[in-house]
Amino acid sequence: MIDPVPLDPPGFAALVAPAVDRLVVGTAATGWERGGAALSQRYGGPAATGFLMEFRTRLAAPGGTVSAPGFAAVTRHRDPVRCQRGLDKQVAYAMIHRTAEGGLQATERGRTYLAEVYELHARITGELWEQRHGGRVARLVDVLGVLVTEAARDGGDAFGALAPPYEPDGCPPGVLLLNRLSVLRQHRADAHAAAWTAAGHTRLTIADLPSGPERLAIEQETDRRSAAPYAALAPEARLRLLADLAALPT
Repeated sequence: MIDPVPLDPPGFAALVAPAVDRLVVGTAATGWERGGAALSQRYGGPAATGFLMEFRTRLAAPGGTVSAPGFAAVTRHRDPVRCQRGLDKQVAYAMIHRTAEGGLQATERGRTYLAEVYELHARITGELWEQRHGGRVARLVDVLGVLVTEAARDGGDAFGALAPPYEPDGCPPGVLLLNRLSVLRQHRADAHAAAWTAAGHTRLTIADLPSGPERLAIEQETDRRSAAPYAALAPEARLRLLADLAALPT
């Protein structure tokens, strides 16, 4: 039993962000090594599949659409010209379709690829998490469901590009958890962008900003802006969430 320890939502937002990053990034790398690279090659390689993977939680859904502002928000730290060229390639590979409004949808071939991605992630998360941490995963799935719902109240364009995550009937707990974590990660990305924009920065200047008082102030403002979902949890539930995330391997 974890003793309740007072921890305000902004302070917790700062603590939980690297735990979420570790699982999302680490599990993606493991999945790539254990079948993701080979799967991608069957459809044309990263040039054909990259954005489908990145936006899978929306594009895998029937009729799932990522708006142009949503695409720009998720890729905000990258060169927009290069991103559009990459997107053009995936359209040419017949994996992504551009809507009349400028949004993105997966083609039939693209959705077939994403169905296989979901199967791959089911296998990987099953091996990594569910076999030894089934109870912990079930608890996390429930908590992340609450957090994603709460994040929708003030989420920005990047969050909206991935949320709500596509969760087909029978979707395994490990896939639910991975995708909910991926969506929640974008809620913080929106908060961070709002913080550095309010401080007068652009994607280029914030990338070059060194450690120091100004960087610290932006990080603290990011914590404040990303804290709202965690207010839905009691302090002991926040600490349990952090412990559960830390216990999962990648």
